Amino acid sequence: MAPYLLLVLGILFFLTGLSGIHGVSTVSRVSVNEGGSITIPCLYHHGSEKHVKYWCSGYFFTFCSILIRTDSQSAYNWLSIADNVTTRVFTVTIKNLQLGVSGYFWCAVEKGDTTHLYLSVATGTAGLYVDQQHVTGVEGQSVTVNCNYSNSGGFCWCRLGGSCVKSSVGSLDGASVEIKRILANGKKVMIVTMSQLKMKNTGWYWCAVGDLQMPVHITVNQPNTIQSNTTTTNQNNGGTDEKRQERIQSLLEVLFIPLSLLGVVIAGILVTWKMLRKHKDKKAKDQPPNTSVQSADSEQDITYSTVSHTRGTAQQDLNPESHSDIYSTVIPKQHRTAQKDLLPDDAVTYSTVVTKNKTQPNAAEPDDVVHSTVAAHQI
Repeated sequence: MAPYLLLVLGILFFLTGLSGIHGVSTVSRVSVNEGGSITIPCLYHHGSEKHVKYWCSGYFFTFCSILIRTDSQSAYNWLSIADNVTTRVFTVTIKNLQLGVSGYFWCAVEKGDTTHLYLSVATGTAGLYVDQQHVTGVEGQSVTVNCNYSNSGGFCWCRLGGSCVKSSVGSLDGASVEIKRILANGKKVMIVTMSQLKMKNTGWYWCAVGDLQMPVHITVNQPNTIQSNTTTTNQNNGGTDEKRQERIQSLLEVLFIPLSLLGVVIAGILVTWKMLRKHKDKKAKDQPPNTSVQSADSEQDITYSTVSHTRGTAQQDLNPESHSDIYSTVIPKQHRTAQKDLLPDDAVTYSTVVTKNKTQPNAAEPDDVVHSTVAAHQI
């Protein structure tokens, strides 16, 4: 009876590959919301860095189906694997989880190291989840992780492949650990605070409530890393602002002279225009209205003559031969301008009209002399 029992136990041991026996460590049971994502860390021992790692599904390891390997691409776009040989952890990320994915999965190293876990996909809220699986802290300071849960049972905070803190206060690798459980907005939350962080505290951890675990990765940075990044950013921004101001100042210096000259030219044009307009208005105001020009065109050739004639005796009038001829020489006056005082004296023509008797050509009576003044008038 005993040999058969040992044989059965050996077969079960071979088929199941109990966790931790073959040098690979991971969480044992996780819960994820439908449509959610999760990253599973698998820690392996020294000597397995160059070996192929893979992820397979199935209740028995011997008959599990390999889904993805580190030496080939995945046939599924919702599944990825990455191997960090420095920390000796390969991670498997599963996205957009559906209800049919629930089951047993295996972290395996090609040389034979394996461990398994159970992944459940919840239709509602997962029994244990975190808002972020990756958090960052600064050396010497603290970091806080909120683990939301709905199940009951004991609680703890553990390092993957290391020790655990199962009380309200403890320490892990030189960092202080404080655990509080509160009720916030109707949700139960386990708050884990790690303070006095050190660089060696970087790694994978997991919080546990009852039989569920949730892995969380903490990255610890040096203080000068963030400070130097901030300083560099500020310097870059400052340099950018200084360059922008220098460009603006140079542009203003270049445009100063042309703009000044343009202003002087515009001012000169305005002053000249005002002076010309003022001079034109003054000239128009001083000049009298010129009405003679319009009338000169129509009447400039009209000559006015006044003739005074002294008649003779009645006997002379009866004798047709006694009528004398009148000779007159008329010279038009020069056209006058607007100012009469500028006309010369010789512009006036005097004419003497003498009535001559044919029978007495050499004797002229005083009564026969006619004086006439002829002048061309400018209207």
